Amino acid sequence: MSGMMTQYHISVVLFAAFIALVAGRAMMLRRKGIKAIVFGATDKSDFLLVPFVLVILYAICSGAFGLPIWKSLVSPFWETQIPGTVGIVLCAASVIGIAATLVSFGDSFRVGIDEHKPDKLVTTGMFAFTRNPIYVYFDAFFCGQFLIHRNIIIAAASAGFALAIHRQILREEKFLIAYYGGEYEEYCKKVRRYL
Repeated sequence: MSGMMTQYHISVVLFAAFIALVAGRAMMLRRKGIKAIVFGATDKSDFLLVPFVLVILYAICSGAFGLPIWKSLVSPFWETQIPGTVGIVLCAASVIGIAATLVSFGDSFRVGIDEHKPDKLVTTGMFAFTRNPIYVYFDAFFCGQFLIHRNIIIAAASAGFALAIHRQILREEKFLIAYYGGEYEEYCKKVRRYL
């Protein structure tokens, strides 16, 4: 059990790094006069993502710190720690990928659709491999968290998060086609939506 507790604590540290990267980049852009957090500005349903993240965060913290939660929701499907080790590696790789994606974004990073002040279309760096690297890494991160905790609540919330992310991607693609036109369409022909 102590090894599992160590994995649970590492998952909390990785989640904190995940949040710190995104929040830190948004604060750096704010200092440049760029409002990076435009989440919900064009559509309040953007906030569908928030409950999934909060449920996952609470479930992760309940495993690490014994917060109150219905035990059957956080009981692991299996007891072996091997998937947890794989999950830690996947989460750590995702955090590194998110950091690389934030560098690739440059000043174009936004959380949500910025209809008023979008920046240039980014097609290099991580965006040369996938049109949505940050979302790919978000989904991979939450898959890693499932492997660490292996319970129904994180499985369900991660699946819900992935569906909400897919919906967000489709909305963003409509905006990008309307705003960047042929430039974005050419990019779509060269680079896949996911992998």
